[in-house]
Amino acid sequence: MASTYKRRTPEEILEDIRRMSRGKHRIYLGAAPGVGKTYTMLSDAHIAKEQGIDVVIGVIDTHGREETAELTRGLEAVPLATCTYKGLEVGELDVGAVMARGPDVVLVDELAHTNADNCKNRKRYQDVEDLLAAGINVWSTLNIQHLESLNDTVRQITGVRVRETVPDSIVREANEIRLVDLTPEALIERLKRGKVYQGRRIDQALQNFFRTGNITALRELALRVVADDTDDRLETYMNRHAIEGPWPTHDRIMVAVTPSPNGARLLRRGYRIAQRLKAEFYVVIVRPADGRAFSASDEQTLQAHINLAKQLGAQVVELRDNNVPRALVNFAREHHVTEIVMGESLRTRWQEVFRGSVINEVLRQTSNIDILVVGHERDRD
Repeated sequence: MASTYKRRTPEEILEDIRRMSRGKHRIYLGAAPGVGKTYTMLSDAHIAKEQGIDVVIGVIDTHGREETAELTRGLEAVPLATCTYKGLEVGELDVGAVMARGPDVVLVDELAHTNADNCKNRKRYQDVEDLLAAGINVWSTLNIQHLESLNDTVRQITGVRVRETVPDSIVREANEIRLVDLTPEALIERLKRGKVYQGRRIDQALQNFFRTGNITALRELALRVVADDTDDRLETYMNRHAIEGPWPTHDRIMVAVTPSPNGARLLRRGYRIAQRLKAEFYVVIVRPADGRAFSASDEQTLQAHINLAKQLGAQVVELRDNNVPRALVNFAREHHVTEIVMGESLRTRWQEVFRGSVINEVLRQTSNIDILVVGHERDRD
């Protein structure tokens, strides 16, 4: 059935005006280190310079790769700011200097980088946000394993918990994503030839992160992110230009969150499902109806979950009810939820017998709603 075009709201028009005043953000996205993100970005910068575009280097990390270092020649580099890391002086992106220079485009490598201690912003993506707000166009690089919502998935694939992450909103709001792709076989060959790392790091990388299965899985994740981004941009274009067409049925995903440490895992899983299905994303918390509070430690954990949920763009709803299953089911029915994401129970079998199972009760009270139960993450030996 064809959709009916809706008149745009004043808020949507104001958002467009805000976007017009901001700089444009292009992200060069790759599946792993060494696929050529920085090299491609620098190559594009030389082409832009030949076309009369004022391009400068804000910060580039060549990782000792001669081919990449060669491409930095002929491009103006804004001097780095001197900062301190563990008592040592290091160079970081100088946001103020870039703003004073006022180029058309600034190149910013390693978007997920954590800045040194005495920098204005903790993370480099925050520096990029400041530059964009000042009307400066930014080209940056990012590996797929640094995307916040994929943190658990990458841990399962590689066995490595990535500590430096970028909020999905940074990628979602980018004006352009360019996939820099390389087959696993080609990347491993580059690694063996010393084009990615040097010395003993090569053997370590081949035995750990750079296994064919790992790279294949990460490559698929990168391809899916770009495909989803392309779908979003097409839908936005059709809406803005009043182009009618068949739209997918609108799914609604609900994540039930408690103070359990498993909450972040549930939120990331729910977010990925919602993104894939182009679904509305709800996060529901049920508190006791009598106003009793959780313990201080539980409240701290729950607040961290709420912050992550908001960062992922969820609609966070807090309910008051002493009957948790009833509250969840009523909300799901009222909001036409199509899938509920819940965590595996931490209760023992005997506790469930005497106190009941929230999951079983939700299953009993619902129909035509899918229930996904996410297991707790077990530490690897």
